[in-house]
Amino acid sequence: MTSEPEQQIGVGTQDAFQRLWTPHRMAYIQGENKPSGPGADDGCPFCSIPAKSDEDGLIIKRGELVYAVLNLYPYTGGHLMTVPYRHIADYTDLTTAETAELAEFTKQAMSALRSASGAHGFNIGMNQGAVAGAGIAAHLHQHVVPRWGGDTNFLPVIGHTKVLPQLLGDTRKMLAEAWPTE
Repeated sequence: MTSEPEQQIGVGTQDAFQRLWTPHRMAYIQGENKPSGPGADDGCPFCSIPAKSDEDGLIIKRGELVYAVLNLYPYTGGHLMTVPYRHIADYTDLTTAETAELAEFTKQAMSALRSASGAHGFNIGMNQGAVAGAGIAAHLHQHVVPRWGGDTNFLPVIGHTKVLPQLLGDTRKMLAEAWPTE
């Protein structure tokens, strides 16, 4: 014997799992946390995040020249970014030391993600300039996106929906604990 699902007023047409509500994405769509201009003082979130606690800023690891932070609008669980503290837009403007630490943090991020979540592979990259897809083009950041076999199912491909199995704060704590100590 099956019972009828409980009706909820105001949630639209009942449709089982044909619709996944992701209201947190509206903040991204409306431009929340986007800088008002190209300068470090124009509301750049990558410049303001380091002043926050690790928990509030979703910072996984701090280095001397760069830091690792969870993406507030992730493609998959564990999607993080390695970011130089210095407000620069172009990869070619990194110093040799910044380039080395950014590369080392990327390697450590991969190790932490493998250890904490069993990631099978990674998409790693940066979008240089707004025309290349950079949401915050004025401050360089490199994405480290963990991938698993079979994680590209119908939801992101056809439904344009991402399912994240864990709260960002819990993911930050898990990855911070798994970060290599060298």
